[in-house]
Amino acid sequence: MHGSVILLGPPGAGKGTQATRLSEVSGRVILSTGDLLRAAVANDTELGRAAKGFMDAGELVPDNLILGLIGAHLATLDPNQGILFDGFPRTIPQAEALTTLCQIEMVLCIEVIDDAIVERIVGRRMDPQTGEIYHLVHKPAPPSVTDRLIQRRDDTEETVRTRLSTYHEQTAPLVDYFSSLGLLRCVDGGQDIDQVHADLITAMTDE
Repeated sequence: MHGSVILLGPPGAGKGTQATRLSEVSGRVILSTGDLLRAAVANDTELGRAAKGFMDAGELVPDNLILGLIGAHLATLDPNQGILFDGFPRTIPQAEALTTLCQIEMVLCIEVIDDAIVERIVGRRMDPQTGEIYHLVHKPAPPSVTDRLIQRRDDTEETVRTRLSTYHEQTAPLVDYFSSLGLLRCVDGGQDIDQVHADLITAMTDE
């Protein structure tokens, strides 16, 4: 069985950034369902073809396909290799199904209030030439690139509030679910990125 750590938190909480840093420190393999889906589609696997049909129709990929992708990927890894789930599970049924595929050691929840998430995401700007991400407040772009910066279409306040509403409805119940299992460890995601990282390391190693 694979020992696994789940990173939980709202969109924009910094899960992807922290997952990368935690992977570098702990040696755990990051498992992102988005990456698995894209790879399966690109490699034209049976699961990939099935998933592509839903994606092309603008529909959510069913849990059974996602879990099939995860199970197939886990089977390729060293059984002793630690796993770091980024952005999965999103619902309690997914969490329940995941426990049949791997052993969940702990769940790290990055807590950030909604208004802070909105400010983070709505203020993001990208340099289309380099792909570099800036922020109007927290990481201003140099004057030489300011004129060409763009805002992603889904980085508007309306879209972010909708995503947060979906998170609170579908994913936030996982906090109580994993807490009831004694697996939950929460950190304040409103701090500096380095401090969040340090707190996550402490949470992972604090028995």
